[in-house]
Amino acid sequence: MDFIDTNLIVYANDGRDPAKQARALEVISQAIKTTSGVISVQVLQEYANTALNKLGQEPAIVLQQLALLENLTVVQPDPAMVRRAVELKTFYKLSFWDASILAAAQSAGCKQLLSEDLNGGQLFGSIQVVNPLIDYE
Repeated sequence: MDFIDTNLIVYANDGRDPAKQARALEVISQAIKTTSGVISVQVLQEYANTALNKLGQEPAIVLQQLALLENLTVVQPDPAMVRRAVELKTFYKLSFWDASILAAAQSAGCKQLLSEDLNGGQLFGSIQVVNPLIDYE
């Protein structure tokens, strides 16, 4: 199972970089088709905020995208994940929000975190960061 970070979902909805948009759409579509993709409630929230405020998407489009993303496995936050995020933040010197993404990925048993924000190839415990857009930069 692969955890999909918010930035890939944002790229899938942002036409300013067509190559990255196409690749992000491919990654997300494949994750939905194979039921191998995982996101968290935090990812849904971050996408909705960015889509509404930075991409200027209409609320109806954002709602449609959120419904589509619910076809992925969605990790619900719980107190243990918040505690784990604090531990990961402290140990790896991450932002709390990046640590929360990692905590959600760990709780879902993911082996990879698909993200452009963190360093591709880096290991955080048993989770490796993979940047699926690396060939498109």
